[in-house]
Formats: sequence, C-alpha cells, structure tokens
Amino acid sequence: MIITISGSAGSGKSTIGRALAIKLGYKYYDIGDLRRQMAKKKGMTIEELNDLGENDSSTDVEADELTKRLAETEDNFVIQGRIAYYFIPKSFKVFLTVSDEVAAERLLKDKTAIRDTQQKANNILEQMMLAKERNASDVRRYKKYYGIENFADLKYYDLIVDTTYEHDIEKNVDKIMDYLKSKYLIK
Repeated sequence: MIITISGSAGSGKSTIGRALAIKLGYKYYDIGDLRRQMAKKKGMTIEELNDLGENDSSTDVEADELTKRLAETEDNFVIQGRIAYYFIPKSFKVFLTVSDEVAAERLLKDKTAIRDTQQKANNILEQMMLAKERNASDVRRYKKYYGIENFADLKYYDLIVDTTYEHDIEKNVDKIMDYLKSKYLIK
C-alpha cells in the first residue's frame, strides 16, 4: 500500500508521515525536503524557488517525476507531498488540516536544519502571511501545470485529520492507523 500525505504548512505532514512510515515498517519519502534541497543548491529560499516555478516548470519536474517513478517501481511506502495524491491516484490519501494560528506557531518554533531555506518570520502574524503566500504560489503552479484548482479540496482525500488541537504525534498516527485497520487496509 502507498500512503500519500498532504496538508497545510505547519500541519505536521513530515513529522506524522515519518512516524507513520516507521510504525508501518514502510519507507518514507518527503517531497518537501527534496524541494528544499533543490532551493538550497540554487542558493534560494523555498519561497523563491516556488516563485521561479510559477513561470518555469523545471522547478517542479524533478519532484514530480520522482513521485511518479516511486509509484511505478515500489510499494509499501509513505510519501509526503502536496500533490503526491495526484501522481499516485491509487494511493491511500491523507490530508492534514490545522488552524492558521497553530500552524504559524509551529513553523516559528521549528528550528530543524531542513527549514533553513525558508524565509524567517519574526512573529505569528508575519508567519501566517508567509504561509498564505507560499500556499498561494503552490495553488498557482498546480493550476497552471496540472489543472488542479485547489490541492486542499478535501474531495481528493480518503481521510482528513485535524492536527490543530492534537499535538501528540503518536495520537495523530494512531488515528490514521485505526482508520486503515477499520477499512481492512492493514492488520
């Protein structure tokens, strides 16, 4: 089984995706990390890479091709990517939601090295604006290149998990695991 994880910035996509993969004994792939590495190699922030991508599809091609190739050559993995569900339509699709305020708080506190290519905010309001701008850039690129009106449209997903009030990673992973078990997708 392939599980795709999408969601808003700060919803816990990477953290929950990685923990879910470990619990299932699956491989884990993170398209967001790949794109941040691409930005770093180019000496850009992820926001600058996304802005460039609005007129240059090559910034998305590497990540998109990897996603497609993984689906064709592997099974039993979890992949985090905003539109991974689009490239792997037969996957089990999870979308993580979070309030704008909680997302901004999480993003401000996140000091992991993978985030060093992101623009830095000084407060929650500034972080909320940066996240809103990044989401808007993603929406413009996905619409232009793939015809996806809104990657956050819940109709695309099999399971929606709101992480706003539940900050415990294991409890959020357990929600996904319990749902998979209830549908007889795992034992």
